Amino acid sequence: MKLMVPAIDTHTHTYLSGHAYSTIFENITVAAQKGLKGIVNTDHSPAMSDCRWPAAVRFLRNVPREFMGVRIYHGVEADIIDYDGTLSVTEEYYSLLDFMIASLHEVVKPAGTKMQNTQAMIGALNHPHVDILGHPGTPAFEVDIEAVVKEAAKCNKLIEINSHSFEVRKGCEQNCIQFAKLCKKYDVRISLASDAHMCFQVGAFDNAIKLLETVDFPQELIVSRSLQSFEAYLVERKQRIANK
Repeated sequence: MKLMVPAIDTHTHTYLSGHAYSTIFENITVAAQKGLKGIVNTDHSPAMSDCRWPAAVRFLRNVPREFMGVRIYHGVEADIIDYDGTLSVTEEYYSLLDFMIASLHEVVKPAGTKMQNTQAMIGALNHPHVDILGHPGTPAFEVDIEAVVKEAAKCNKLIEINSHSFEVRKGCEQNCIQFAKLCKKYDVRISLASDAHMCFQVGAFDNAIKLLETVDFPQELIVSRSLQSFEAYLVERKQRIANK
């Protein structure tokens, strides 16, 4: 089945991440040129030594909520900093965010055992403000993929299929295929992400789309497929946080 190109890019970075190259204006401009309806600005968290924190989230208040026909959502890519799933972003910043990615990065937390890595992801999924696991197919972090997907189903959270990983995290394809197959099996929703570190990468989903088409992944499980489906998820998110 041929998939539509997602309307929302849920994982983008600006120069405030420290190792990215573009401004949010440049990212929005490319998003508009590509016909995207929205982007989530998800600069890195304080665990990344080169990140300009807390400017990366605090200064988002100065950014218009819509520009050039593109909606701008306030997010962060929070690091998982231990095997319990503790995050690098603290509670004082939660109210500033529309969307939170939780990710494991080797420069922050070296890979542990399969059990430890799995527990780290499961712990993060249980955080009420976490929406999605970022690039969980990273080969450096071996995990029990089925256990992670089942926990995402239990918590009603999302799994990311990260298109950029196919270029920078060599060997991730088989893990991503397994994540996609199991998300399909357990009706776990996903989002496609460019993980753009330069404006030209915004909305670059080709690798992820190709992979999902090979497993006949259902369009209705892709939260970022349209502006309406993503906005509906954000309403659900607010209810989840209010009921925590």
